[in-house]
Amino acid sequence: MQVCLNGHVINSSFKNDPEFNKDFCNICGEETTTTCRACNQPILGKLHVPCVVSFGFEESPPFHCDKCGKSFPWKEKVSIDQKKENLPMEILQNICTKFHTVAKQLRKRHNSRKTIDISDEYDVQDVIRVLLSIFFDDIRPEEWTPSYAGKASRIDFLLKNEQIIIETKMTRKGLGEKEAGDQLLVDIERYRNHPNCKTLICFIYDPEGRIINPNGLIHDLQNQSRDSLKIIVLINPL
Repeated sequence: MQVCLNGHVINSSFKNDPEFNKDFCNICGEETTTTCRACNQPILGKLHVPCVVSFGFEESPPFHCDKCGKSFPWKEKVSIDQKKENLPMEILQNICTKFHTVAKQLRKRHNSRKTIDISDEYDVQDVIRVLLSIFFDDIRPEEWTPSYAGKASRIDFLLKNEQIIIETKMTRKGLGEKEAGDQLLVDIERYRNHPNCKTLICFIYDPEGRIINPNGLIHDLQNQSRDSLKIIVLINPL
């Protein structure tokens, strides 16, 4: 697996799913690693089963190397309370970073039965809602945001207990990198006033690769984070 030095699991199958690997953690910004720094042994992750799409995730990485027994850097950093606090973010990151894999899998059903072909933002929201319901009990899709610039709008998803809002976008003709970024900047300012939002996850589904500079867009939007509101941007496929 790939883990950041603070103990966030980035990719539980970094060899088989390299497209989900990251140099730095988008939860805390810390450097990531895939091996024990004492003996260079790979960190054990999930068993890969061919032709099976997994929604699973590791609740926590191992604390000790299985080859040399040395402690990993995050052993002293990860407490029980921290694991509970970080778990929702790990779940949401896993859902978003594997969304395109899920979308492709939905097109393949036994005996060519009808399924969902994700063609617009509403389809994205329908699938996200199903995946969220596996892990979260209180999902509120129609909460109104406080007025901003004279207008109010509905939040895509509010996880009230976790104080997380999820805003989804799907690129299309007329909604490319600039348009999606501009819309999210407005959303960010609106959500700063929401009483139940400490973290805003901006998920952009970009199946046609309309976003030319995804890392730049992520950087610009996440730089809008403040003490009162943390911004996390996930683009898939990246």
